[in-house]
Amino acid sequence: MRLGKGKKCPVFLLLFMLFHVTFGAYVGINIGTDVSDLPSASDIVSILQTHEITHVRLYDADLHMLKALSNSGIDVIVGVTNEEVLGIGLSPSTAAAWISKNVAAYLPSTNITYIAVGSEVLTSIPNAGRVLIYAMNNLHKALVASNLNFQVKVSAPQSMNLIPKAFPPSTATFNSSSNSTIYQLLQFLKNTNSSYMLNGYPYHGFIEGNGIFPLDYSLFRPLPPVKQIVDPNTLFHYNSMLDAMVDATYYSIGALSFSGIPVMVTETGWPSSGGVNEPDATAENAQAFNDNLIRRVLNGTGPPGHSELPVSAYIYELFNEDKRSGPVSEKNWGVLFTNGTAVYPLSLSASDRNTANSTSAFCVAKQDADPDKLLTGLNWACGQGQANCSAVQQGQPCYMPNSVTNHASYAYNDYYQRMHSLGGTCDFQGTATLTTLNPSYGSCLFTGSSNSSLGVLLSPSALAPSNPMSGCFLIIPGYKLQFILWVICLPLVLL
Repeated sequence: MRLGKGKKCPVFLLLFMLFHVTFGAYVGINIGTDVSDLPSASDIVSILQTHEITHVRLYDADLHMLKALSNSGIDVIVGVTNEEVLGIGLSPSTAAAWISKNVAAYLPSTNITYIAVGSEVLTSIPNAGRVLIYAMNNLHKALVASNLNFQVKVSAPQSMNLIPKAFPPSTATFNSSSNSTIYQLLQFLKNTNSSYMLNGYPYHGFIEGNGIFPLDYSLFRPLPPVKQIVDPNTLFHYNSMLDAMVDATYYSIGALSFSGIPVMVTETGWPSSGGVNEPDATAENAQAFNDNLIRRVLNGTGPPGHSELPVSAYIYELFNEDKRSGPVSEKNWGVLFTNGTAVYPLSLSASDRNTANSTSAFCVAKQDADPDKLLTGLNWACGQGQANCSAVQQGQPCYMPNSVTNHASYAYNDYYQRMHSLGGTCDFQGTATLTTLNPSYGSCLFTGSSNSSLGVLLSPSALAPSNPMSGCFLIIPGYKLQFILWVICLPLVLL
């Protein structure tokens, strides 16, 4: 997706922690730099460390980032830009100099694990395919000469467009016009025990499908039996488009008689905002996609056709890149603003994601709940339900993203944590659900999380919403002054 000079991509930063799970599957993040107010390299690394991010991808070999990542404990994919591929492919000495300057000079303090050669070269610059293979070989030989080939692997991220017909996955094949180059690429990956790097975007697959596939399928949400996506040849059921994309890649690799080459998703994500013609680029959809992606990766299994092969993935991307050209959505793939605050709630801590041993439950709004019912539930929780909703007032830690779903989640959970021991439930007219995943993000700590405080339990008079619209909290239409009445009524609630 990132093409040309100045277009960069992966690294994982945010209000979450990245960590290894079964068989080593992990989530990482891309770091793009087409940003007007990009933080300094040291500040970026500080953010990564604060949130215990363990895997990042750089689109180039920026010396400031490579220095700042020294002794950070973060695994790094360093990038060769498309502009550099030609010189490295034509000259082994240029490749050796690149390795010396951008890899060997920083090891072992900066833990460089992969070199990503170019960005989607085989689809963006088809005529450069042969040079790409030469560049990969020259870089690998330079690593061997420096005795670094077992520590640092070489691969090349490719677009999903390299597979013209990805569904059904079992019959997927690479573009026949590129077979010779792809064969050489796969032979290189096989010989060097390296992974195939896939840039797979269900957002684009959904948009370009013109309604063929349901939105929920693109967002990893379960589908009813009558709408489930099934490969007619294998009868495998696919619960997400990304799973189908990964399986299509494995089957395409197999069609060229290769096996044992792992697939790594080097770019995937969902934009949080778009133009008037991009109605599905929303914060709610972006949150749903990335939250479910993280859950899927850390599940430790692969796609249906290759379930024994867990797939690691790098979210696209760390920051919104306001300097990027194209539609509005192109500027809004980030999970963080440059001041370190979240674009939308997203939790990635090991303790939050380790649901098997979790004893805590959080009450949150259902992502597909009716907005009017959510508004009613939010009004009741912050009014008669006596939830402490001050954190979702404008300017407070949980105000952003300014959506009824986000605010309702906070209010529902605060009510539930205070009242469930006294008989309070997590229902709110069917708009709420219990989860063991901690929904806290950044400085927004949900009641019941390890660093939050319940405060004083209120009386059990708020155990059930006898009149959902009663109480003193009311959201003003337009969602701008939504908590003014709560501030006015707060002293009465505390009496």
